[in-house]
Amino acid sequence: MTRPSEDGELKRSKNDTILRYRSPARTWNEALPLGNGRIGAMVFGRPSSERIALNEGSLWSGGPRDWDNPAARALLPEARAAVLEGRYKDADRLSLGMQGPFTQAFMPLGDLSIELAGAKGAGSYRRELDLDTATASVYYESGGIAYSRRAFASYPDRVLVIRLTSSRKGGLSFRLGLAGRLRADSSLAGAVPPGGAPDLVLRGVAPSNAEPDYRGDLPEPLRYDEGDGRGMAFEARLRLLAEGGRIATDAGESGGGAGLGLERGDAATIIISAATGFEGFRRRPRGDPSPLNEDLLARAASLGHEALLERHLEDYRALFRRVSLRLSRPLPPSGDAVAAETGSRDADERVRSFALDEDPGLAALLFNYGRYLLIASSRPGGQPANLQGIWNESTRPPWSSNFTLNINLEMNYWPAECCNLAECHVPLLEFVRDLASNGERTAATNYGARGWVAHHNSDLWRQSAPVGDFGGVDPIWSFWPMGGIWLCAHLWDHYEYGGDSGYLRDFAYPLMKGAAEFCLDWLVEDGKGGLTTAPSTSPELRFVEPASDGSAALGPGATMDRALIHDLLADCERAARALGLDVEFADRLAETRARLRPYASGSRGQLLEWSEDFVESEVRHRHLSHLYGLYPGRSIDPAAMPEIAAAARRSLELRGDASTGWSLGWKIALWSALGEGDRAYGVVRLLLRPADLTKAEGEGGGLYPNLFDAHPPFQIDGNFAFASGLAGMLLQCRGGELRLLPSLPSAWPEGEARGLRGRGGFEIGIKWEKGELAVATVLSRLGGTCRLRASRPLALERDGAPGPAAVLSFETERDGLYRVLPA
Repeated sequence: MTRPSEDGELKRSKNDTILRYRSPARTWNEALPLGNGRIGAMVFGRPSSERIALNEGSLWSGGPRDWDNPAARALLPEARAAVLEGRYKDADRLSLGMQGPFTQAFMPLGDLSIELAGAKGAGSYRRELDLDTATASVYYESGGIAYSRRAFASYPDRVLVIRLTSSRKGGLSFRLGLAGRLRADSSLAGAVPPGGAPDLVLRGVAPSNAEPDYRGDLPEPLRYDEGDGRGMAFEARLRLLAEGGRIATDAGESGGGAGLGLERGDAATIIISAATGFEGFRRRPRGDPSPLNEDLLARAASLGHEALLERHLEDYRALFRRVSLRLSRPLPPSGDAVAAETGSRDADERVRSFALDEDPGLAALLFNYGRYLLIASSRPGGQPANLQGIWNESTRPPWSSNFTLNINLEMNYWPAECCNLAECHVPLLEFVRDLASNGERTAATNYGARGWVAHHNSDLWRQSAPVGDFGGVDPIWSFWPMGGIWLCAHLWDHYEYGGDSGYLRDFAYPLMKGAAEFCLDWLVEDGKGGLTTAPSTSPELRFVEPASDGSAALGPGATMDRALIHDLLADCERAARALGLDVEFADRLAETRARLRPYASGSRGQLLEWSEDFVESEVRHRHLSHLYGLYPGRSIDPAAMPEIAAAARRSLELRGDASTGWSLGWKIALWSALGEGDRAYGVVRLLLRPADLTKAEGEGGGLYPNLFDAHPPFQIDGNFAFASGLAGMLLQCRGGELRLLPSLPSAWPEGEARGLRGRGGFEIGIKWEKGELAVATVLSRLGGTCRLRASRPLALERDGAPGPAAVLSFETERDGLYRVLPA
């Protein structure tokens, strides 16, 4: 067949792909992030005293342990009876005895310092993060010499690379140091090549236990000798490749730490590798990271800077350049100058001025940044992105920087499939496999149930039990056995977008089946002919207890439970039938799903959040758990369920728009799912504000100067939610259809997007003018039927193609490219 043209490549604007600044970072939330899925680096860009904060994705406190609680199995029938009899506070009290220990924490590796001679009084300063090349650069002049530094984190070579140059021969002098925030020492080590230098090495050990930051001031929050041995060993190893000049070494006998330097060089390349003693989630971390680091450094050094950069760019751009986005609006006659001036501002200045100029390029930049951050923090072979991605400077990070399963970890991966980064989804999918292995034991021990279960929090060691120090915390967030069920949605999404039946059969379906078996055992009769969950929580939100003036956490049948279980049972049934497996099991899933309580509205016109019409203890709470079925779930389709959609809309109104950063990201997606682009854009405007302003106004959310999203504090999930939310304003997959521009706001009347993905293996290009679709392209990776819906009838540009229709349906060939126009 003839392949229609895609009208050339979409021109990329540097205003949409570069974070610019005219001053160095003063704080961590101003530094610029680099990452390769294993190493995370925050580059401050200081001329004379550079700091680069380092992380390694597997550097966590603690080790595997027994977190299951046999007492929970005996308490469960009592707690369940208390809920079903309306004794909610009794249920809360009983649930305290069902808890396990707290999770462990993601730890900082340390800091690289670069002390540069002759850099005081630097002028013509600028620093930037180029999202198209995944490089962080610093430029300045001092004493008539132009200096530059460029850093990147290479995934193919698993190292951090920093290139330093000066415009004058012999003009480069500096000293390097490595210092840890944990128990660590620096030294010089390794064989010295002719004309070279020894490696600068930072070796240390992580705590064997780290108490969560929310436990307040404790006499010993970090312990290094708890349990059956010390914590995880770690190492950062640095090699200096100098061009010209003389290398100087300092063994650190004076007590200031070892150092390595260059005197009067022309240029230099610094290569850093990092590794830990992690040998798997089931094993104590006994490994020695040195051999791996030595091997990585030797290979990287043999390649040299130019080859390392070329390999990095080839790998990174293969992911990042799959998707491009341009957003614009009509400009005044001097519009080109206005756009150029807006884009040339510092990134944080663009955020501060957004309320006035509503710079559409800033939204495109933040979209691109979300995709960049996912590539940087989640690559095959590494750990999933945690609450802070792969970046953390604190030994007691917020919420332990763990994997929070009641929204945050899943939200991190909302852009993975729709924004064409399926490979970046792999660490999460493998995390689910590991978690299920532990979760089988927890399901049997704690609940006497089949299958597997996971709760609110997890960590490197794949903790599957409820947290809470065996009775120390509020059940409103500790008791939530739905974590594994939500994670299974990602297993199914990866299949629906990619269509790999081997992956479904061998990997995803067995995990989904195990989670579904737990659901079958967890559901109980509701006394009205249906099935419900008890005890149940709507994550982190209490309800007003009807029998008293207080509030309770545990009640019957939270709507989110129903939505999660509905989608899992439906997906698992579809998987079984597609694979020709487990016919009787699939039938039982269908029968069980039919007995789940249907969605219903309450006295305020809202979608019920529990099976009873309870009043929330916080009406404007940040969680929107009962709206899961609208997004990211698929059981509420506004086109087919207008009354339920209206109730969901009322719930959004009651919650209000202002909230924390990640909650704003969710609200963008929810308003978009309702087809209300201007309401979604109103939340975009709330998110695109400075974090210090939102805090001063007593609200949450906003952006830090480096465009990290603020809860506050920094949580990366808001960045990812924004990327997926914006994508959903342009393309949605519901009811077996791909809906084009379903929620386009009037603020973006013109624009173009390429490479967004739809379920069924379709890649979509969209161009719009004056707020209406101008042309769309469909690249079919799998073949099969494509169904498109837009606000006007569509026609396929092809002889003998279907004519104008509200829903354009046509058969595609594998790797076929199709062009669609308004009829």
